[in-house]
Amino acid sequence: MKKIVTRIIICIIAVILFIFIVVINKNDTQDKGLTKVKLAEVAHTIFYAPQYVALANGYFEEEGLDIELILTPGADKVTSAVLSGDVNIGFCGSEASIYVYNSDNKDYVVSFAGLTKRDGAFLVSREKIEDFKLEDLKGKYVIGGRKGGMPEMTFEYTLKENGISLDELTIDTSVEFAAMAGTFIGGVGDFVTLFEPSATQVENEGLGYVVAYVGEYGGSVPYTAYNAKKSYIEENPEIIQKFTNAINKGLNYVWENDEETIAKAIVEYFPDMTINELSTMIKRYKDNDAWMKDTYFTEDSFDHLQDIMIEAGELDKKVPYEDLVNTTFSNKK
Repeated sequence: MKKIVTRIIICIIAVILFIFIVVINKNDTQDKGLTKVKLAEVAHTIFYAPQYVALANGYFEEEGLDIELILTPGADKVTSAVLSGDVNIGFCGSEASIYVYNSDNKDYVVSFAGLTKRDGAFLVSREKIEDFKLEDLKGKYVIGGRKGGMPEMTFEYTLKENGISLDELTIDTSVEFAAMAGTFIGGVGDFVTLFEPSATQVENEGLGYVVAYVGEYGGSVPYTAYNAKKSYIEENPEIIQKFTNAINKGLNYVWENDEETIAKAIVEYFPDMTINELSTMIKRYKDNDAWMKDTYFTEDSFDHLQDIMIEAGELDKKVPYEDLVNTTFSNKK
């Protein structure tokens, strides 16, 4: 009986402490005069290192913002959260804004800041391959990602641009992004396209080998960007500007510092990773020019994105750049 009472008391104390911490944090935010902004990210990956730098280094707080980061796997789900008002800002593939625009939604989603400019996926092979070439994919089974998503579309575009017909291999587009590593580990496929840290984790477990970086082949494209409803941007230009400023600071940091310094800055967001592991992953992205130099992405890159979507059969005709990309807040270098 005493043990039961003791456990109950401990539970009550734990709950009280939790409530106390929440209240303190809330009051602390209010005391600092910070504006709360809910941000939905499509994936939690080293690919988005500049964003985690901005969070870890307090760049958002410097701009007067308190960011609540919410993992929302899938660009379609991120967009739904933005449209429903569950979050203020979405972070996902730029293709999402085009899908919404073509659905005749009057309060459509507009991209206002870019972060990455290449495909973020690495090609992981089940077997070790020396001197890998894209031709090695012929006759193989590849887990490519969700149909209509940026990872899958850019992968297919890369193959076609390098003279490989999609009929020469099998590409599985039925697997959701978050389930790709697990599906491959479970024995499905000869290859899989994975972002970091998943690619290195599979390799470290001896279950696959990183043989190529897809972004190296696919060219520049506004791969992942920050977006919000048109009405939110119009009603909250100061918040959008402050948010963009913080992201720009994060981009500057990753280009001005080495991979180990960056790894130490963001390790709190990847507690299961060592500094050495993080450094290796960051170097892979940095060496392959994966991030934008600033948040501004050009009409040419947006046009290239639409070429990829048309080639994938996901878009019939191009949509106006000026409707879906707001560059007012970007600091172009």
